[in-house]
Amino acid sequence: MAGDPHTSDILVIGSGAAGLTAALNLAARFRVTVLAKGALNEGSTAWAQGGIAAVLEPGDTFENHIEDTIVAGAGLNDRATVEMVVENAPAAIERLAKLGVPFNTDGNSLHLTREGGHSHRRIVHVDDATGWAVQEALLKAARANPNITLVPDMVVIDLATSRHEERYSGAGNVWGVYAFNRATNRVELFTANATVLATGGAGRTYLFSTAPRGATGDGIAMAWRAGCRISNMEFMQFHPTCLYNLEVKNFLITEAVRGEGGQLINPQTGKRFMPYYDKRLELAPRDIVARAIDAEIKRFGLDYVHLDISHMGADFVKQHFPTIHARLLDLDIDMTTGPIPVVPAQHYTCGGVVVDRDGRTDLPNLYAAGEVSQSGLHGANRLASNSLLECFVFGEAVARHIAANWSDLAPPPAIRPWDESRVTDSDEEVVIKQNWTEIRRFMWNYVGIVRSTKRLERAAHRIQMLRGEVNDYYGHFRVTGDLIELRNLLESADLIVRSALHRKESRGLHYTLDFPETLDVAVDTILVP
Repeated sequence: MAGDPHTSDILVIGSGAAGLTAALNLAARFRVTVLAKGALNEGSTAWAQGGIAAVLEPGDTFENHIEDTIVAGAGLNDRATVEMVVENAPAAIERLAKLGVPFNTDGNSLHLTREGGHSHRRIVHVDDATGWAVQEALLKAARANPNITLVPDMVVIDLATSRHEERYSGAGNVWGVYAFNRATNRVELFTANATVLATGGAGRTYLFSTAPRGATGDGIAMAWRAGCRISNMEFMQFHPTCLYNLEVKNFLITEAVRGEGGQLINPQTGKRFMPYYDKRLELAPRDIVARAIDAEIKRFGLDYVHLDISHMGADFVKQHFPTIHARLLDLDIDMTTGPIPVVPAQHYTCGGVVVDRDGRTDLPNLYAAGEVSQSGLHGANRLASNSLLECFVFGEAVARHIAANWSDLAPPPAIRPWDESRVTDSDEEVVIKQNWTEIRRFMWNYVGIVRSTKRLERAAHRIQMLRGEVNDYYGHFRVTGDLIELRNLLESADLIVRSALHRKESRGLHYTLDFPETLDVAVDTILVP
């Protein structure tokens, strides 16, 4: 592609489903630069095993999908957003199929599976590795597009706003970002007329998480520091079934294992325990299943529970879950003959940067799409397989709005370069590691699946202590990738704890012992900088 990636028409932060969908939809008219934090396929999209929800089965309706989404979201969803996403789903699937995503089929039609919370079979998938197939297809298309420049190994530090203009202004416009280049260890400035945040969630604030290592809440923290409102961060989804293995930290056992007959067993009693918790058994919504497992683990002093699908027969299991079966065999676990040890793990950030249905944030020229955002789709708990769907629908919505309003988006003015004249190289990398571990541990223990005001206040106290240390460190030393992530991790943890303390009820994913009732009216938690 012609031109310098440091100055483009549109800058996209993140190379997952949301970012690449926006980039591909804009590249017909504009020059787009896409920054990835690590390798281009290292984000959450590639890890998504489940699939994409869409109304495709005879007898299923948009209204059913909308209702299922709002029931799962405990009534906190924005109905108009849910309608927009659900109604655009079949077309999004069609476009992905055209891009070459090899969805599983039954004869002439797509093979649909069912997951917890869905009233119909409506999950299109590629075996049990849908996200990987989608990521590959989007990357292939992006690489082939002369108007898209993909830049890996860039850790974004902060948004470049009106405050960074050579002629200072308080207008609040976003003109791009400062990013740390891991290869050269230098900070570079990238500017554009419009910037799209597609940086994913904040899962790595927790000790056990299915999120990739890079999910440190960077986009959420940067947007907050720049002046965007952040909403509903207390709603952290915990996936009920992550492999319990101390070597392999984030291997997810897809919901579909329960959808196809898998049962949860207490390894101490040998009994199936979901009948004691919910009449929907293993297919209850994720928050209920995660709390049930958490309760069994705490009550019996277990490290994990068992998920068993071996009664369905070896051929059935291998045919439905080839990737998981093969991966577990490498770890000496044969899911065709015995159970899988599982533990809940943080899985999805339902809150994030407040956006409208065009993906616009509170700041001019700044858009957000996917897990970094709070669009009103998920409410208090995300329905299975609506997350990839949100990325496609909002990636397109952002692209549409930018293209339609291009004449209003001014080119960036002169922005000051990054100043590191007053800092030195760090001599204390151990500080970063120590603080990172501490955050993830107290977030897991105090701000996990079951919360109390006392636990949340303890976490808030720890965050205040660490904030002084991290800010002092950030002020004195040259930035590194790890330091940037630590700073964002702490900011994200603070936003989660503040949101959780603010909500005086239990709803969806936020369950607190001090306020076990759900209030009559559902209200978003909105933090204003």
